[in-house]
Amino acid sequence: MSKLKINSKKTKSIINRNIYGHFSEHLGRCIYDGLFVGESSFIPNENGMRTDVVQALKSLKIPVLRWPGGCFADEYHWRDGIGPKQDRKRMVNTNWGGVVEDNSFGTHEFFELCDQLGCEPYININLGSGTVREMSEWIEYMTFDGVSPLSQLRVENGREEPWHLKYLGIGNESWGCGGNMRPERYADEFRKYQSFAKSFGHSKLYKIACGAGDDDYNWTDKVMEIAGKHMDAITLHHYTVVGDWGNKGSATKFTSKEYYAAVKEALKMETLISTHAKMMDKHDPKRRIGLIVDEWGAWHNVEPGTNPGFLYQQNTMRDAIVAAATLNIFNAYSDRVVMANVAQTVNVLQAVILTEGNKMVLTPTYHVFDLYKYHQDASLAECWVETQEVGEDEARIPNLSVSASIDLNDELHITLANLSHDTASSIDCEILGKNCDSLSARILSGKMSDYNDFDSSNSIVPVDFSDFCRTGMGVEFEIPACSVMLIAVK
Repeated sequence: MSKLKINSKKTKSIINRNIYGHFSEHLGRCIYDGLFVGESSFIPNENGMRTDVVQALKSLKIPVLRWPGGCFADEYHWRDGIGPKQDRKRMVNTNWGGVVEDNSFGTHEFFELCDQLGCEPYININLGSGTVREMSEWIEYMTFDGVSPLSQLRVENGREEPWHLKYLGIGNESWGCGGNMRPERYADEFRKYQSFAKSFGHSKLYKIACGAGDDDYNWTDKVMEIAGKHMDAITLHHYTVVGDWGNKGSATKFTSKEYYAAVKEALKMETLISTHAKMMDKHDPKRRIGLIVDEWGAWHNVEPGTNPGFLYQQNTMRDAIVAAATLNIFNAYSDRVVMANVAQTVNVLQAVILTEGNKMVLTPTYHVFDLYKYHQDASLAECWVETQEVGEDEARIPNLSVSASIDLNDELHITLANLSHDTASSIDCEILGKNCDSLSARILSGKMSDYNDFDSSNSIVPVDFSDFCRTGMGVEFEIPACSVMLIAVK
């Protein structure tokens, strides 16, 4: 039996709600068909936004949404996406499938979507192929509350009041698709761009620098050294990939060894965050600058028969476990991690929602976010769990992952994942500072390759769990293999 100890009276950092953020790029069917179908669609919508998808995301209390990319951001020119839709300039989406982008989803549509979701907008500007002037004029168009040619243009296009914009990303993967720059070059570009990123009215911009991919610690070191005093946050990207980038393996047909390899790769997030944070501390000892993991998630081969540039993949319990373990890590490092954005919201990579025509499926990853939403803006509680090593060959991992928090109503929420794909774990849970008489739980569980599809959309859903045995200090219970549990104690 494994020991689990929670001290509800000893709290640490606040878990920023934005850790549970999302990412929407003009990639495949994420925007079009996924989030936006247009006002004339037969699919129920409000001002073009899919009603079913919006309601599902609102249920997650989605806090922040990143747009328009991704690699697409550094080819996106905002003026192409404003004005009458029939007059908008078309472009070839060279990064993702070579399809024609008609720009019917642009600035106005994005803010409409954020309004419907009740979330903060996070806009990534075009540094790669754009200009300082283009960026500064876009900011003025969106946020200036006075009279200027750009604010008047916004009014002519149907929006009189300025929008509120806080989060501004300056460049994306500038070490790769965003320009193949050296860190020194990017840092100088960031310094220049942020100088002309002016705040208007109530929109005090939070300026986000492009950070490293995976373990490129030199990038973080150099960018922080040269440009640290000019930024509010810096990013990190890490994808869970099994195999190599040429053949990442099937999303649904995989061995137990591949399962453990994926979870081990996801758990690498802890090493990446802690090491990049140390590099940040070197230049920012007072920890003024936040770390934003604005692209993360499992990346598998696309579903057979789909456009390889659309990155459409199914989503199994393996992905749910990846999500649960990763979110627990973000919670643990919430003294430094101020935002994270799973890639991507709908129909792309580790999506929380899949759509097909007027049908919608909530993936196992969606249900993990639903179980974990109670951590948003809560205080991280001290916790510790005794683990055992599981896995195969070099793919060895701890069998349990946990985090806990206390919300403003003094309710304790514990999220616990059993990472073993085939072995249940008996838990002796000791909870200090709480009476366990008022305890409830929900659990998401299944075989490692189980998933929801359009013919069986509720195969994997959370259910109530009540098989607890009270003890003098807490409860004992068994958590099934390959499962994620939420325990709430009032």
